[in-house]
Amino acid sequence: MSETVRPVDGLPMTRGTCPFDPAPELAELREEQPVARMVFPDGHLGWLITGYDEVRRLLAARGMSSRGDLLRTPIPLPMAGNRTELAPGMFTAMDPPEHTHYRRRLTAWFSARRTRTMEPRLTEHVDLYLGRMIEEGGPTDLVAAFAEPVAGLVICELLGVPADRRDVFVKGIKALLTVHSSAEEAIAGWQNVGGQLMELIRAKREEPTDDLLGTLVSDGAFSDEELATIGSVLLVGGYDTSKNMIALGTFALLAHPDQYAALAADPGLGAGAVEELLRYVTVMHAGSIRAAGADMDFDGHHFTEGDAVSLSLAAANRDPSLCEDPDRLDITRPPVAHLSFGYGIHQCVGQQLARLELRIAFEGLARRLPGLRLAIPEDQVRTNPESIIYGVHELPVTW
Repeated sequence: MSETVRPVDGLPMTRGTCPFDPAPELAELREEQPVARMVFPDGHLGWLITGYDEVRRLLAARGMSSRGDLLRTPIPLPMAGNRTELAPGMFTAMDPPEHTHYRRRLTAWFSARRTRTMEPRLTEHVDLYLGRMIEEGGPTDLVAAFAEPVAGLVICELLGVPADRRDVFVKGIKALLTVHSSAEEAIAGWQNVGGQLMELIRAKREEPTDDLLGTLVSDGAFSDEELATIGSVLLVGGYDTSKNMIALGTFALLAHPDQYAALAADPGLGAGAVEELLRYVTVMHAGSIRAAGADMDFDGHHFTEGDAVSLSLAAANRDPSLCEDPDRLDITRPPVAHLSFGYGIHQCVGQQLARLELRIAFEGLARRLPGLRLAIPEDQVRTNPESIIYGVHELPVTW
């Protein structure tokens, strides 16, 4: 492709008529220019990748870097221009061997084997909040009544954060992830979360605990500052993505009543429903970001060292090469290798826990509320395309 083709002006984020479909421009780019030039919000001329095969290969490419000093956000964020020194322990913005040093101490906590032991407790959490919903009656906001408290309780319990201190973490996370927050609000949010975690870590040094943070404290491999950063990263990933995936996934099911009815009739479809919903709605709609760690050639294009690369997971998950009729939600579809958790060494460390949490949540809804339905017209449900993680502000439901 000629590099004289007009570059894309920022990552397309505006949805079309269907709230679950990625921006229409992404599908056009995937068809015509799966590797395209893009102008980032700070004026940098980088790349936008939309094809499934191209995204997958670049996520695994050794030439691609995740170093924080090289990365640029594809959407305007309050802290995007504040290129401060990388926080100690920010392993998601590191390359090997530094990244490996941190990640390998976390993988055991999120293994499939350990995750399975959490199923009874997760089921208790889901049944607790479903029971409260049923007792109070509808209509109700599923985000506030179910998705938020379940996601918050699960990750806070895993980390060892007391439930009565959840609110401050949630407030800080929202400030970090919302485009319309000011830089001051975002920084304050990060400091609030980090400060609360520092207090918690110091308490665990005095009185050891067997939760994730407590175990890492006892391990002695990381400083308090590193542990606070690790905890912040896991809170953001474990709370906000799970909350939005539960809410948006439920919205998708209720907008396709035949799919929700199928799950209610056969809760055994839960695991497959999770994989299909992860692919179909792709809450990480801002995608993944990388940078060329060195000059490299890719599919006839030349990436210069330092070039920013935006990888659209949403567009890749709707690529016809991945599955037949990709714009259709079908929870009976055989699972495909979607990229919602990323790919390669930086793929989501907590993906097995996320899968379990989502399965129990969707199965619980279908089992206890088989008549669940939207309480307002579908086109009145407010989504949040301005955020890094896609979801809904509220989801009014009844039964």
